[in-house]
Amino acid sequence: MKVKFLGATETVTGSKHLITTPSGFNILLDCGLYQGVGQQTDSLNRHLGFDPATIDAVILSHAHIDHSGNLPLLIKQGFIGSIYCTPSTLPVVEVLLYDSANIQQNDIEHINKIREAKKLEPLKPLYTKKDVDKCLKHIKTIPYHHSFFLNNEVSFNFTDAGHILGSAVVNLNLKNEDDTIINLTFTGDVGKYNDLLLKDPECFPLADYIICESTYGDKLHEPENDAEEHLLEIINYTCVEKQGKLIIPAFSLGRTQEIVFILDKLKNKNLLPNIKVYVDSPMSSSITDIMREHVKCFNEKLQEYIETDSDPFGFNSLIYVREKIDSVKLNESKEPCIIISASGMMDAGRIKHHLAHNISNEKNTILVVGYCTPNSLGGDIRSGKKTVRIYGDYYNVNADVKIIDSYSAHADYKELIKFLSCQDKNKVKKIFLVHGENTSKTTFKEKLLAEGYADVIIPNKGELFVLH
Repeated sequence: MKVKFLGATETVTGSKHLITTPSGFNILLDCGLYQGVGQQTDSLNRHLGFDPATIDAVILSHAHIDHSGNLPLLIKQGFIGSIYCTPSTLPVVEVLLYDSANIQQNDIEHINKIREAKKLEPLKPLYTKKDVDKCLKHIKTIPYHHSFFLNNEVSFNFTDAGHILGSAVVNLNLKNEDDTIINLTFTGDVGKYNDLLLKDPECFPLADYIICESTYGDKLHEPENDAEEHLLEIINYTCVEKQGKLIIPAFSLGRTQEIVFILDKLKNKNLLPNIKVYVDSPMSSSITDIMREHVKCFNEKLQEYIETDSDPFGFNSLIYVREKIDSVKLNESKEPCIIISASGMMDAGRIKHHLAHNISNEKNTILVVGYCTPNSLGGDIRSGKKTVRIYGDYYNVNADVKIIDSYSAHADYKELIKFLSCQDKNKVKKIFLVHGENTSKTTFKEKLLAEGYADVIIPNKGELFVLH
């Protein structure tokens, strides 16, 4: 039994891990896009590192684009098997993949204008909406806790990862040539405990090998109550004292709904100033509609809240902006307001326009509420750079830049240790750390070794391991 690490090894994006059984049956865990890795991004996404036609099945941990975003290209390049995910992942991944195809098309048009000026051959997008159409036909849904057999060598089940709607830990039972069973768990991305919206990550079956994310392997989150007060302080400071705009770059899935829910609670407590709040993202609007349809996925606190407020993602001064013309008007307006827009790493979407129009005005504030890869626009802003490049032009960062990390959908290192505590440390042979920057993986490895885990490995891209 072999595992090969093909993505999310040097960074937090491009999740791809290949399991090969003794008979040669190939299972791909995730097929994500690389994001925010500079000039290498396009090449890394176009060259998967294996022949898609040799893959027999794909198991998808969750819908985020860094885990699902290259599925259409996989099929375009020859994959003919099935893709397995949880039922609530399917409607979300559909929205995200169509949006990704649109971004691919827009990005390639911009790149080709530059290439044309240099008299270079034009490039084609990674995939189109037609490729997404084909991709969706390959997806099959498997409920949580249901054992599903891919063949006589491989079965798996999903447990709740608590990360985003539909996110799952993948628990594989792999039969060796001698009929012994290897239990391998792929954590996908692990959510926080006591999340605002979702249930806690579940305990998972005893594993021999664990492929574990490590995004926040060296960090602790700010307590939730402090974060809510911190957000209210920033709102009052920006929109009341400075009479400026609060710009919040946020992922359309999860982060946007968390922020809106907090604002909804503040509104119900009569603490939110009399200002308008705009969610400027068609995808965020669509995802919010999907979340409203999956109340059973929410935690008990939120379900109780819904008994007194039927819509935790809506209040009278909140406006969901879908049309481009209305988005443009927001940049023309001088009114103090809150604008929540995608994407969270600030490398694509309407947020770039809002940043271009507002980042040089000292009245405004940019609030970073999640992880940004170091090479992304969000990474530059988060790190405190005084000048940033947006759409080829340079802008002085005169607006205040604030950071609240507690809204991250990823577990911090204490929560990851708690998540792994359901395991028998004497049974776990190896933990492979993926989906983290080098410092977070290295720090988390030291913490796991101190906890008593015998062998913690940080694999390199393309590295192959034999599982015994």
